[in-house]
Amino acid sequence: MGVYEMLLAVKDDKYKEFQAKLVPNIPSDSIIGVRSPAMRQVAKEVFKSSEKEVFLNELPHKYYEENLVHFFVIEQIKDFDECVREVEKFLPYVDCWPVSDQATPKAFKKNHDKLLPYIKKWIASDHVYTARFGMRMLMNEYLGADFKEEYLELVASKKGEDYYLKMMVAWYFATALAKQYDAAVKYIEERKLDEWVHRKAIQKAVESFRVTDEHKKYLKSFR
Repeated sequence: MGVYEMLLAVKDDKYKEFQAKLVPNIPSDSIIGVRSPAMRQVAKEVFKSSEKEVFLNELPHKYYEENLVHFFVIEQIKDFDECVREVEKFLPYVDCWPVSDQATPKAFKKNHDKLLPYIKKWIASDHVYTARFGMRMLMNEYLGADFKEEYLELVASKKGEDYYLKMMVAWYFATALAKQYDAAVKYIEERKLDEWVHRKAIQKAVESFRVTDEHKKYLKSFR
């Protein structure tokens, strides 16, 4: 049974309507209507099967869920070099924010030194969802023990008018305000971000349970 058939077997027509509203920038007829846990289960089965290599080379895919399953398969690859090779092959085909946002390759966690040059390259990309993925990886992997202040500038200097690109910059800074407040707050105080991004970052930080009440009050003064 192919991936498309596996997805059809677990589709939910009502969920399809919900997904189509969430992802308005792709055709609704490219959405089958499958929930994430079911897609992850399909990806596990594909990863263990002889179908894996064929599926990973079948690009572009026709359906939204096939793209999600593709990334869910990639995130299971344990070898860093193989994993990043498959990520790079796939990123040009990512055409919406859920595909960009849901997969986090496990191989990245233990290979921060090797990963960083790729992240910098992805963020510099003119392809919105490649850049968005790069910023999300920087957010996920480098706001803890491996944080450096210079990483904030990588994201702050990313310019573009695309809504999903700007939203990722704001999301990154809201998370940085929760995890690396002293460094990140300078970008708010000095208004280094575009006005829309500045306001959205403050909004998201104020809504976060990870930001202290004292910090929220201070951030509100820069709205």
